[in-house]
Order: sequence, then C-alpha cells, then structure tokens
Amino acid sequence: MMKARVGDMIVIRGHHQGEPDRKGEIIEVHGEAGGPPFVVRWDDSGHDVLVFPGPDAAIETVTDLVGVKRP
Repeated sequence: MMKARVGDMIVIRGHHQGEPDRKGEIIEVHGEAGGPPFVVRWDDSGHDVLVFPGPDAAIETVTDLVGVKRP
C-alpha cells in the first residue's frame, strides 16, 4: 500500500511516449496510517486536488529528497 506524509511529493508517470511526468506536493493525507487519498498541489497548475493514486504513481519522501532515509 502506498504511504505518504505531508510534504512528500507524488509523481504520476506520463501515459504516452513523450508525455511528461506530473509532480505535486502532498498537502493532506486522508487515509489511515499515511495511506490515500491525498490532497495534492500540482506543480504545473498550483491546483489542489484529491488524488487516489494508481499504479502509475510514485511517492518521493521528503527525507529521500534530501538524501536521508526515514525509519
């Protein structure tokens, strides 16, 4: 199960060749124990959206982004 914390980033992979990935900051976590759904603020539009991530999504944790693994 996908888990995240506020401040983590979510990346949705492009679905077609040449289509860019979409990235956003997780600003709210609504599921139990860090699970989805998440409220995401998309980098490209600034819009806040409730997201139920699919298999094309990945979480980049805040600590991963600064090179420190979380426990």
